[in-house]
Amino acid sequence: MKRRIVMSMLAGATLLASSLLGATPARSAEVPAEFGTDWHDPRTAAPPVAKPSGKSCQVTVAEAQFRDFTPYTGTYTPPEGCGDRWSKVVLRLDGKVKGRQYDRLGHLRLGGVEIFRTSTPQPSPDGIEWSVEKDVTRYSDTLRRSQDVEMLIGNVVDDTYTGIIDVKVTLTFYAGRSPATTPDRVLALQDGTLTTPRNSERIVAEVYATGSGGGCEEYWYLSVPGPAPYSCQADGGPYREVQIKVDGRLAGIAAPFPHVWTGGWSNPFLWYVIPGPRAFDIKPIEYDLTPFAGILNDGRPHRVEVSVVGVPEGQSGWSVPVNVLVRQDARRAHVTGKLTVHKADDLANSSAYTPGSEHRVVTEGGHRLTVAGYVDTSHGRVTTTVRRSLTTDSTHRWTDGENLDALDATWTDVESLTVDGPGPARTTRTQRTYTMDGTTTLGADDRLRTVLTLGDRAAVVTAYGGRRTAWSRLDDTYSGDATWTVNVPRDQRHAVGTTSERYRLRGSDGCYDRFLTSVQGVLTEDRGGC
Repeated sequence: MKRRIVMSMLAGATLLASSLLGATPARSAEVPAEFGTDWHDPRTAAPPVAKPSGKSCQVTVAEAQFRDFTPYTGTYTPPEGCGDRWSKVVLRLDGKVKGRQYDRLGHLRLGGVEIFRTSTPQPSPDGIEWSVEKDVTRYSDTLRRSQDVEMLIGNVVDDTYTGIIDVKVTLTFYAGRSPATTPDRVLALQDGTLTTPRNSERIVAEVYATGSGGGCEEYWYLSVPGPAPYSCQADGGPYREVQIKVDGRLAGIAAPFPHVWTGGWSNPFLWYVIPGPRAFDIKPIEYDLTPFAGILNDGRPHRVEVSVVGVPEGQSGWSVPVNVLVRQDARRAHVTGKLTVHKADDLANSSAYTPGSEHRVVTEGGHRLTVAGYVDTSHGRVTTTVRRSLTTDSTHRWTDGENLDALDATWTDVESLTVDGPGPARTTRTQRTYTMDGTTTLGADDRLRTVLTLGDRAAVVTAYGGRRTAWSRLDDTYSGDATWTVNVPRDQRHAVGTTSERYRLRGSDGCYDRFLTSVQGVLTEDRGGC
């Protein structure tokens, strides 16, 4: 895509029963011949957060208007009347903005713990409203105490970009017994170090990794090796990998999700009503660090570092905040253990450039890591083995001047987690697959067209003693085709576009299936069912 245009346009779903929750029939509205000055409010096909019945309490965490890069600060106080243990905690952001504005990234932190990361839609002159919900039960430990609040959606408001982002964030607490999976402690790093409770028996790090900021790392998947004539260059090409290290030793690897924000691919008309997967609810990468518990549980601080492989030296644009979720052994003051296996294969990365009237970069990359360790708990020795394998395959094509720019890419992240202790071994295998297949063309008439398909897929199988006990399969697919005239005032763009999203989630707990379509900013279809 034209780089000069690109630079200027900037924790798992719950399986539901077979009935579709939250879907409503599309509004009856005439589809205009092209985009006008207003369009329907954004929405996604993702399932709503399932909420338990019974008593609930609500707390407002933040209410602010973002005009610049000044964060909102305040104080969170736990709710009264719902106890200090909850069956579920649901975060909700309600936002509105009107005028002209880019897409913006935002975060919400309580006591230094990042509990929410998001991006924003681009508004119409008449204004839009949107909302996002997220299950944040895993942060219950943080939510039991008063905390400093910091929220920021960095923004610029001036004579040209007039959109003030107005948001309200609430937490709704549902009284009841906490799920067994809720961590006992939630920790933030202190000056890059982590000190775990000495009786930690499971340790999981989560990283909200985003390439952002409007520079080349926002479009890292389009980077090319240095000799190639393209506006975003990186010596190793587009291969990116998010690594976490403990005391300098590689502890986890992961493929970053290829987020596309609502100004992405030079074409905001793709995203006005239906955003790309995860754009409004950015999910963290999870790393099971339990094999390192024997090292971490010595009561001393240990350095924990997150880095992104492939980023050119000195290049900014990645944000990688870290939380650490801990389960403790209530019957032991000190859980000892040992790291027993640490095997990291050499990282493979080949990014080959072929010149021509249509330039081409073909990238193949991958990495494997296996770590294992045991902890001696009050209920016996438990050995945790984590195997992770990453692969990247992409083909990037473009012409001189980048009037044609195309990418066909697949990222695969396969993780196997085995916990072997008293009783049958439990193994969970998760295969995550992310896909991007798109082409942008800019004609002699300054008509820019983008055709793009994005895929977010995951298959999870859990087995006890070799027998499958649970499974799920997610397929979230977005498709868009939009055209507009560049380098003219807004009312002369003559933009047209059709976008759709289908979110399918099936598994041993039930199913969910929802399909949305919008045409010229009008939601024309909203249907679902299994």
